[in-house]
Amino acid sequence: MTPADPLHDLGVRITSHGGELRVWSAGAESMELVIFDDTDPNWMTRMVPMHKGPDSVWVGRSRTLRVGTRYAIRASGPSSPTSAFNPAQLLIDPYARGLVRVSAGQYRSAVVDTAFDWGDVPKPAVPLDRTVIYEAHTKGISKLNRHVPEPLRGSYAGLAHEASIGYLTDLGVTTVELLPVHAFVSEQRLLRQGLTNYWGYNTLNFFTPHAPYASRSAQSEGPAAILREFKGMVRLLHEAGIEVILDVVYNHTAEEGRGGPTTSLRGLDNDAYYRQTEDGDYIDVTGCGNSLNTSHPAAHRLVMDSLRYWANEVQVDGFRFDLAVTLGRDEKHEYSPEHPLLTEIISDPALAGVKMISEPWDVGMGGWQTGNFQTGWIDWNDRYRDRARNFWLSDVDYARRASAAPVGIGGFATRLAGSSNTFSEERGPLASINLVTAHDGFTLADLVSYDVKHNVGNGESNRDGTDNNRSFNHGAEGPTTDETILAARRRAMRNLLGTLLMSAGVPMITAGDEYGRSQQGNNNAYCHDSELTWLSFAVDKWQHNLHAHARRLIELRRENPALRPVRFGRPEEVVPSSSQMDWYDQSGHMMSDDDWTNAQNRTLQYVAASTPEIEAFNRILLIVHGVESGTTVTLPHHDGVVRYDLLWNSEDETPLTEISSFVPGDTVDVEPTSMQLFRAFSED
Repeated sequence: MTPADPLHDLGVRITSHGGELRVWSAGAESMELVIFDDTDPNWMTRMVPMHKGPDSVWVGRSRTLRVGTRYAIRASGPSSPTSAFNPAQLLIDPYARGLVRVSAGQYRSAVVDTAFDWGDVPKPAVPLDRTVIYEAHTKGISKLNRHVPEPLRGSYAGLAHEASIGYLTDLGVTTVELLPVHAFVSEQRLLRQGLTNYWGYNTLNFFTPHAPYASRSAQSEGPAAILREFKGMVRLLHEAGIEVILDVVYNHTAEEGRGGPTTSLRGLDNDAYYRQTEDGDYIDVTGCGNSLNTSHPAAHRLVMDSLRYWANEVQVDGFRFDLAVTLGRDEKHEYSPEHPLLTEIISDPALAGVKMISEPWDVGMGGWQTGNFQTGWIDWNDRYRDRARNFWLSDVDYARRASAAPVGIGGFATRLAGSSNTFSEERGPLASINLVTAHDGFTLADLVSYDVKHNVGNGESNRDGTDNNRSFNHGAEGPTTDETILAARRRAMRNLLGTLLMSAGVPMITAGDEYGRSQQGNNNAYCHDSELTWLSFAVDKWQHNLHAHARRLIELRRENPALRPVRFGRPEEVVPSSSQMDWYDQSGHMMSDDDWTNAQNRTLQYVAASTPEIEAFNRILLIVHGVESGTTVTLPHHDGVVRYDLLWNSEDETPLTEISSFVPGDTVDVEPTSMQLFRAFSED
């Protein structure tokens, strides 16, 4: 069997002669299809022997295997350190399109009607340079939204409701990236602690939408209704021009380590699906107990078939691959950017046009690979995240204590311009997913309000979660009434949002950061399904103001293509869809070598001019000032520029409503730790 061999469709297929189940297992010696009563999921009504055919595909047929049928698989095989066959274990079909929970830890696969009327609604196909990603939790985004009908809050239908979609379109984001929606369960450790896995990085099945995220009415109707609700959500978001990206967890499964629950892959062919030593110990490069062995054709194919299903039958627009380095490890467990699975994901014609985003690390040896994926992949850029946080937060904290910042502005400018020291010219600036925060780690508000994590509520005595936050509380840990501290925090949030949305690359906003959502200093809130993690729509005046800034910044990014180049520019050359970048000091002179490296210099002016290929010519000037004292900047004399219009200033509590115009040579007062964006105009 080859990794993408279409010869044997796996899972259930309904034919004129009844249903047919195909399951892959090279190690099994016998296999059985178990069919259950339509009303009692514990009553076995038929046991159908399955027969092993070519390419180790087992086939079972029954006229009672039809839409609505609940079924399971039992497999027998040899006993060895790397196998885990148990003929009494009822297993989930890895390709099941629906699941029914019958008791704690017990599920039945379900045959579902997958028909859906997509109408004439196309995928939005948002170009990468225009993409603004909004990372959100399917439940958390609408759970507290009073404009969504109560029965729909926290569901797929709640996200698809006009109130949710209206919020997203008003903000201006183009693409929603959903935390895992593949069927998942909570880890055994969390259950023992009375906690739950809220984020969902513990996959039970790669083809089934998570049932608890459906509305109560859809859940009561069953798996087919849940799938229809999910597809309906995708269709309504597409009608609004919003893309849907799924955060997918193919690196490990909910079967956990050797003592974990056996639900599917382990009981079908443990030796093939998981990375193990000869003694049967799991080789865990994910930190989650097991690692899918994508060097084996069966696991490779499982991932590809799942991606094709969601991209084509469910019409999603892209995938963010959790711990993607694990997927690129070979039979020696070493990472290769040319791994067959990583290559096929970006080259498969059935996935053409689908956005493929890597989390470019795992916890194994050689696990940090940012910038080391092939062209066609887009990487989460942790170097960008760390530099942005350093410049506006930890460097400022350091300067308060040492009277000078530790570094200058050169490294920050490199990130602002697209991280050319991380991504090859062939991949370009759009290979970078720029982020300041994500679901894991501090929220934006907590990043500027806490020096250390506060995770005691997670049940691990504050040991979990990173200690390397690069955060700064600005003078008080957590809540305070000191207006000086609060003003500094608000300005820092505006600077971070401004940096994110005015940098070359693809920006990703974490849901709630646009209005300053807090998790009370918890930087690892994966186990809290509560108001701590849900989006609140009861916000204060300063939060309304911050939201207005986020909305305005997204609008300015959309209107100014010079901020979002497709390609890196080259000196003395015209590169289509790049931005010609020129750098000036605060006196309006070209930056010297010493200016880039001098820790005393944390002020620059940045002129970016687009190289038209599709859109009209555009040129901007950005002033960045990273010191907690004000300064005066002389606007540069730049070839062809006759006027600068001020569009945005991070010092202002509310976005500018009137445009101020300046000419080259004018001086501009720049407030402490702030940014200003201008549109530059020529005589034409």
